[in-house]
Amino acid sequence: MTTTSLEPAEALPTGVTLRRPTEHDHGAVVGVIVDWWSLPGTSHLPLLLPRLFFQHFSDTSFIATDAAGLAGFLIGFRSASQPGVAYIHFVGVRPDLRKAGLARALYETFFAESRAAGCHRVDAITGPGNHGSQAFHAAMGFETSGDAEIDGVLAWRDYDGPGEHRVAFTRRL
Repeated sequence: MTTTSLEPAEALPTGVTLRRPTEHDHGAVVGVIVDWWSLPGTSHLPLLLPRLFFQHFSDTSFIATDAAGLAGFLIGFRSASQPGVAYIHFVGVRPDLRKAGLARALYETFFAESRAAGCHRVDAITGPGNHGSQAFHAAMGFETSGDAEIDGVLAWRDYDGPGEHRVAFTRRL
């Protein structure tokens, strides 16, 4: 299997390269999610990233690697039903690389590719308890929306089903 390095829209940390995911990356990515998130009640998170994302959205997603292996990933896509909208579904950065600019580089690369494909907006979600994600999205220029204050933040009640509240983010490109 040959993988081609991608040119990121923003500098990557030293030694990190970016490429498209393949179906073979699925196990490695879902295998790190619980450890990388280290938040209570996250054992279900790998179920939110089924293999189909690696089969059908690899041309709009990224895998970052370095000498230690998987460094980060961004799984996203352009909406089929809302032309002009892209969606970031799942993102992770290895804990030792946080604050090194990898997440920003992943997002900026996704923004650049989405803009080039005609998108004018990027959406994403997270849970009300994921304050790190909320702070990151705010720093990246995302705005939040919701219908209730949940755990001290604006969120959509029952967004993904009963008791599954979400903070929704939108960023104009």
